[in-house]
Amino acid sequence: MLRLTTFVSALALASAAMAEDIRVGVSPGEHAEIMEEVAKIAEPMGLNIDVVEFSDYVVPNQALNDGDLNANSFQHRPYLENQIKDRGFELVEVATTITTPMGIYSDEIEDMAELPEGAQVAIPNDPTNGGRALLLLQELGLISLAEDTGLVPSVLDITENEKGLEFLELDAAQLPRALADADIAIINTNYALASGLSPKDDSIAMEKADSPYVNIIVVREGDEDAPWVSQLVEAYQSDEVKAFIDEKYEGAVLTSW
Repeated sequence: MLRLTTFVSALALASAAMAEDIRVGVSPGEHAEIMEEVAKIAEPMGLNIDVVEFSDYVVPNQALNDGDLNANSFQHRPYLENQIKDRGFELVEVATTITTPMGIYSDEIEDMAELPEGAQVAIPNDPTNGGRALLLLQELGLISLAEDTGLVPSVLDITENEKGLEFLELDAAQLPRALADADIAIINTNYALASGLSPKDDSIAMEKADSPYVNIIVVREGDEDAPWVSQLVEAYQSDEVKAFIDEKYEGAVLTSW
């Protein structure tokens, strides 16, 4: 019995020694909460995930590119493409994760039809999420945008603005606080949830489910075929994580697998 116990202990120690430790950057809210669940699934697979939260959208890609992270999971595809174009990051997508429809919120009105002339509209100040907010307003018929701007229009690309909307461009994390001053704020789901807002119950308008803004897991170029990457993706796209997302977010967060 002593020899068997010694053998089992040695096997456990060997398994622990073979485990891979990685650091994954996330933004607060659903990305952090989901990755904590992923870490639980990944641990028995021999992958130990240290979940590192960042309060903005800029630092996680810089930290990953600099080698301070092994992966990140916080952004949609157009944002990564824009970051690579602007900053020269050598990063690559390895899997899709969730879609979080952007919503419009207000402390003043309960229906977009009530939006007054000259209303103040708070939107994210980064190009991709700011453009995403403007595209949502165009979809609702409130503004028109120049045709050649693609997924990253700016307020300078507005060609029609019949209500004379005034735009406040703020850091995405600050938008829930802007509700005290702006007539409406267009907020990413992670920051809405983190501030206690329910996209399903509190938003007065929301993106359609077929939005091109699917979120992704990103690693440095050259790491995409590493064994820990496949383990990370397998753990994330597991039935257990899907069930967690469906139960916790009740349709406010949609899985891509």
